[in-house]
Amino acid sequence: MIRNYFKTAFRSFQKNRFFTAINLVGLTIGFTCCILMGLYIQNELSYDRFQQKGTRIARVVMAYSFGEKVNKGNYTSTKVAPVFKRNFPEVETAIRMYQATRIVKHEDKVFNEKKFMYADSTFFDMFSFRLLQGNKAIVLEGPNKVLLTETAARKYFGNTNPVGKTLYIAASQTPYLITGILQDCPENSQIKFDFLASFSSMGNIQEKTYWNANYTTYLLLKNEQSFASLQSKIPGFMKKEMADQPNTYVSFELEPFNRVHLYSPYPGFEPNNSITYIYIICAVALLILFIACFTYINLGTASSIERAKEVGVRKVLGADKSQIFWQHIGESLLLCFLSIIISLLLVLLALPWFNGLADKNIQLTAIFTPLNLAFLGSIWLLISFAGGSYPALVLSGFQPIKVLKGLFRNSSSGLLVRKSLIVFQFMISVFLIVATVVIQQQMQYIRNKNLGYQREHVLLFPLDQKMLENYPTIKTELKKNAGILSVARAVSDPTHIEGGYNMRSDEMPPNGQLSVTATPIDDGYVNTNGLQLVAGTNITEQDLLNADELKHPEDLVMQFILNEAAAKELGWTAKTAIGKKMFLGDDRPGYVKGVVKDFHFQSLHNTIQPLVLFPSSWSSQMMVKLDGNHLSQTIAAIGEQWKKMVPHRPFEYRFMDDAFNQLYESENRLAKVLSVFAGIAIVLACLGLFGLSSFSAQQRIKEIGIRKVLGASLVQIVTILSKEFILLSLIAFILAFPIGWWAVNLWLQDFSYRITIHWSLFALTGIATILLALVTVAFRAAKAALANPVKSLRTE
Repeated sequence: MIRNYFKTAFRSFQKNRFFTAINLVGLTIGFTCCILMGLYIQNELSYDRFQQKGTRIARVVMAYSFGEKVNKGNYTSTKVAPVFKRNFPEVETAIRMYQATRIVKHEDKVFNEKKFMYADSTFFDMFSFRLLQGNKAIVLEGPNKVLLTETAARKYFGNTNPVGKTLYIAASQTPYLITGILQDCPENSQIKFDFLASFSSMGNIQEKTYWNANYTTYLLLKNEQSFASLQSKIPGFMKKEMADQPNTYVSFELEPFNRVHLYSPYPGFEPNNSITYIYIICAVALLILFIACFTYINLGTASSIERAKEVGVRKVLGADKSQIFWQHIGESLLLCFLSIIISLLLVLLALPWFNGLADKNIQLTAIFTPLNLAFLGSIWLLISFAGGSYPALVLSGFQPIKVLKGLFRNSSSGLLVRKSLIVFQFMISVFLIVATVVIQQQMQYIRNKNLGYQREHVLLFPLDQKMLENYPTIKTELKKNAGILSVARAVSDPTHIEGGYNMRSDEMPPNGQLSVTATPIDDGYVNTNGLQLVAGTNITEQDLLNADELKHPEDLVMQFILNEAAAKELGWTAKTAIGKKMFLGDDRPGYVKGVVKDFHFQSLHNTIQPLVLFPSSWSSQMMVKLDGNHLSQTIAAIGEQWKKMVPHRPFEYRFMDDAFNQLYESENRLAKVLSVFAGIAIVLACLGLFGLSSFSAQQRIKEIGIRKVLGASLVQIVTILSKEFILLSLIAFILAFPIGWWAVNLWLQDFSYRITIHWSLFALTGIATILLALVTVAFRAAKAALANPVKSLRTE
C-alpha cells in the first residue's frame, strides 16, 4: 500500500511539473534559511554550556556613585575576589582575570598577541577548559608562569613539546616558564585566550582599594541558591567597608555567568550579543518557513480542482476517504523530504558564505547531532502534515458523482483560505521590508552623524612602556613624514572612553561630588582627533610636565579640559568655566583650561555624559592622523620607520573607523542577516503569487478566450486577472503598517540618538510591494492574454 502511495506521488509530480517545481523551490528555500538561522541561534544559545560549573559561576559587576547617578561596569579592583572569599561562606572560589596585549618572543619569532590572559591559580577549580599537559593545581602557582593553547604552541614551537621552555613577554622581555598546554578555547566561549599567565606575574595582588577597577572578578558559589543569598548580603557589607567615605557609594552585583553573553549590557572579553536579536532572527526564520508553507497549502488547495476527476475515479473504484487522505499526505511527506535533502546540500554550499555574513565558524557537522536530526525530523513531519492536511481533507471530501458529472465547483471557504494566506504572506514581506529599511537607515544615520570628532584616516597603535619612554623621539620622527598631520597618545581614543572618577569644583561643599568619565591625554589629543574648543585653550607640553606626579609629588597642579556637558553639570557656561578650580579623583587640584564641544565618546545607545580630559604621562595607545592622500605609501613609510624606532614590536595598527564600527558589531550583523533573508522572504511570496496567478489564469482560460473574441484588449484582460491579487496586497500592507510601526519604534528605543520614522517610508514600502505583486501577476496574466483563443474554445 505504502509503495503504491509513493508510486502515485511520483506520477502526480510528473503530471504537475510546474506546481511541483514551485512547491519544491519554495520549501527548499524555506528549509535552507531555517537550517542556517537555526544553526546560528543554536550557536549563540550554546555559549559557555561546556562549563561544568557554569550555573554556579557569577561575574561581579561594580556599582559606584559620587553623587546621585549610579554608574555600573563589569570591571573591579584586585581587592574584591580575596575579600569576598574570606567574608562570604557562599563563595567557594574567587578569581581575578585580566586581558592584555603582549609582545611574545621565542628565538626569532616575535608577535603582538592580543589574546593574552592573566588569571589566579585557582582558575581550573572554576572553569572547565581542558588542560592537555601540566598539573591543574600548580601550573599557575607563582609569578612568570604561562600556559599555551595548542595553536599558540604550534605557532612558536612547531611540533616540539614546549613545556619547560621559556617565552619572553612584553617589552621588558620578562622570561616566563611554560608549565602546560591547553586545548584551544571553544568558539562558543565568552573567555578566549591563546596564552594564560599566572595573575601574580602582574604584581597587582594588593588589597588596598576598591578603586583601580581594571580587572574581572568571577565567583564560584556553593550552589545556585547562593546567588540570592550573597546578593542580599553585599550592600550591607559594602556600607561597612566604605564607612570612612560617607559621600561615596560602592557596591557589587552578581551576573549569572551563563547569561552574560546574551543578557548583559556590559561587554566581557568577547563581544556580547543580544537576546533581542536572537528573537528577531528566530522570528524571521519562522516567518520565511511560514511563507513557504503557505505557498504550498495555497497551491495544493488551488490544484484540487485539477485533481477532482482523479479523486472521483478512485472513489468509484473503491477508495475510501482515509485512503485518499493518506495518499496526499504521502505526497506531502515525499515532497518535503526531497526539499530537506536538497536544503542540506545547499546548506553545505552556503555555510562558508553564511559564516562570513554572521561572523561565525559553524561547522556542517553541527547539523548531524542527534538532537538536531530529531528536530529536523520533527520539522519535516510538522510541515508535511501542516502543509498537506488541508489539501488532503479537501480532496478526500469530494463527492464522486458530482465530480464525474463536472458539477464540482471550488468552495468559497477554499477561496477564503487562499486569499487569507496570500494576505498573510505579503504582510510578512511588508513587515520585513520595513524592518530592514529602518535598521539600514539607522546604521546609515550612525555612520554619517557628526560625532564631534574626526575618525577618518587615523591610525591606532598600542603603546608599551618601552615605547612610552621613547615617545618624544617616536613622535618627532613620525611628524617628519609629509603624509602625517599630527601624533597623539592617550589611554582611550574618542570612539569609546571609559573610566569613572569623582569630581568636585571649588564652589561645591567638601563632601559634594559629581560622577564623571575622565581619561588621560597629551597635548596633541584635541587636534589629532578634531575636537572643537569652544572656550579656553588646549593643554600644552608644559602642562604635561606640571602634571607629572613623580616630579611634583607635593605641588601637583593639573589643567583640565571639560566637555560642555561637564561644564553645564557644574553650573557653568563654557566661558565662565575657564579658570575655575576643581578637584579630580583623590583630590588632585587643578584649573579648567578649556571646554570642548560635546562629542560622542561612547556609542549612540548612550547620551553624552560629563567628560574630563586631563594631562598625564599614562597612555596605552598612540593616534596618528594622516592627510588622506597616498595612504598606502604613507603607511608603508611608517612601517619602515617603525623597524628602526620600535624594533622589539611588530608593526601592527588599526584604523579608528574600525574601532568605531566595532561598537555596532551586533547591529551591523543583524542588518546584514535581515537584509538577505528579507529579500528571500519577498522572493518566496512572489513565487507563491506567481504560482497562484498561473493557476488562476489556467482556470479562466476559456473566459479569457471569450473576452478576446468579444474584443477585450490585452490591458483589460491583464487588469481583470490582476486586480484581485493587487487588492490582497493592498490589504496586506494596511494590516502590516501598525505592526511594523510598533516593532521598529520598539527597536529604535535602544538608541539615545536615532532616526525619525516618516510615514513616507511605509507609503513607499506599500507602493513597492504592490508594484512587485503587479509585475509578478501581470507577467503570467499577459502570457494568458496573448494565447490564441481558438485553442481554448475549440472544445466548446
